[in-house]
Amino acid sequence: MTDTRASRPAPDAGGPPDVVLVQPEIPPNTGNILRLCANTGARLHLVRPLGFALDDRRMRRAGLDHVARETLTVHADFEACRAALGADRRWLAVETGGAVRYDQVDYRTGDVLVFGPETRGLPEDVLGGFPSEHRISIPQRSGSRSLNLSNAVAVVVYEAWRQSGFAGAD
Repeated sequence: MTDTRASRPAPDAGGPPDVVLVQPEIPPNTGNILRLCANTGARLHLVRPLGFALDDRRMRRAGLDHVARETLTVHADFEACRAALGADRRWLAVETGGAVRYDQVDYRTGDVLVFGPETRGLPEDVLGGFPSEHRISIPQRSGSRSLNLSNAVAVVVYEAWRQSGFAGAD
């Protein structure tokens, strides 16, 4: 998997958003998210540095098969990812302290969902580029740790896809 791929335009009509994992650390989480993206039509973007090799057997077991590879692009850094996907799209940071609940967002074609590393969330230099209305969260009980990354991605991607009427589903 290389860091350089041609920029791909936003999806045409409805469907799930693009998913960006900034500096993911845990191979099975990324593998599960890759499988989720392959099954929903979302496209997954990984932003280096990665906490694992893409050929890690735990990631392969979780989802890195040839079908899932078609949904994966790796970027050298967040700026390269933003340039490849287009800064003119709506970028939404998903974080525990987000100002807007994920189920109160009116998702639209071309949205980009950005998730941070499992152990520390989005780096401040990335998060600082999102206005508060573009910082979304998943509610949870007070005093709880954050959700597992792959679960959080699934919750938000399926809500966005549900709002599109599950466009592209069989």
